[in-house]
Amino acid sequence: MTRHTIGIAGAGIGGLTIAALLADQGHEVTVFDQFDRPRPVGSGLVIQPVGQAVLAEIGALDDAMAKGNVVTHMLGHEADNGRRVLDVWYDRKAVPDRFGLAIHRASLFDAILKAAQRRDVTLQQSAQVAGRDGQHLTFADGSRAGPFDLTIDSCGAGSPLSPLKSYPLPYGAIWSTVDWPDTELPTTQLSQCYRRADRMIGALPIGTMPGEETPKAAIFWSLRRDGHAAWKAGGLEAWKDEATTLWPAFAPFAAQVTDPAQMTMARYSHGTLMKPYGRGIVHIGDAAHRASPQLGQGANMALLDALALARAMQRADLDDAPALYAKARRWHTRVYQVMSAVFTPQYQSDSKWLPVLRDRVLFPVSQINPLPKALTAIVCGTMLPPLASLHQDRNGLV
Repeated sequence: MTRHTIGIAGAGIGGLTIAALLADQGHEVTVFDQFDRPRPVGSGLVIQPVGQAVLAEIGALDDAMAKGNVVTHMLGHEADNGRRVLDVWYDRKAVPDRFGLAIHRASLFDAILKAAQRRDVTLQQSAQVAGRDGQHLTFADGSRAGPFDLTIDSCGAGSPLSPLKSYPLPYGAIWSTVDWPDTELPTTQLSQCYRRADRMIGALPIGTMPGEETPKAAIFWSLRRDGHAAWKAGGLEAWKDEATTLWPAFAPFAAQVTDPAQMTMARYSHGTLMKPYGRGIVHIGDAAHRASPQLGQGANMALLDALALARAMQRADLDDAPALYAKARRWHTRVYQVMSAVFTPQYQSDSKWLPVLRDRVLFPVSQINPLPKALTAIVCGTMLPPLASLHQDRNGLV
């Protein structure tokens, strides 16, 4: 295999994963990150079985498992009547090792960073990528690096290298990380409460943070993308009263929020690059496709992109590998993008009729065999082979 110089823009989940994979192939890999030390942004997430397999591939799964929390069930109910409107189980009878790994982004990042640092990977910090000049990366301070045989864009949703034009979604959420309290909610479950589609409250048990042993929870509250200022102006007590009235079990979580700054606003967008590569550059993760986190696939998509690109570079020369990567990820990405676009308005929108359709028609139908298994496959990321032509085993990975 020819040894190439690889420049990776962004030391996030996807960027560090592809760095580890390509270093294993013998390439000269340099990762550039804007921070003075690598650090993650965000709260809790769920790594699905397909993503766990990628973590295992780079030797990061054991560290992630040690800090994360196993979830086997997702349950959501309607606030006004208590009826279930979301009920998805991981089918552990058929596949005993199938579960979601709920984890704080900092703990996941720490596991992947350690895996990359065990390889011959160069990490350039305080290097804010601003653009690209031929085979060189350019930076905000006017400097540049290169030349690189291939640049990999893992800069995320705000990537200065990506031509993706996404459209903003009307709803986002405010998030926080709190201690897991004394509560009736099980630690093996993502629990959510809805009022129609304009209110969504959630609590996800995410294990522990790096260097800590106290179990944590990621909590979230659905909010219109332009509603953050009004939420702050309304005051914390008014929000807590509303949240705990809708869902009394949320009270011990909400009680830990004592400052509005503890709740971080996340705004979402939707879009996909039809061609996630160009001359000398490949886009992965949110730089290539963005969606609502409603299906819980964001980090998994970045991990799968990294693995697909690494496998493509094993099987093809540098000129052909980007197209092979794009082909391998095309249908899996697009189908999940479509499903996200369909599902999200049922849980986050101002619609009056979509929640009725969800509660009275779609949820009851979803509990009739064989649809529960189909829902499990959607959540696990295995509805379609994630690597398409590069797929070999039953878990969807090579």
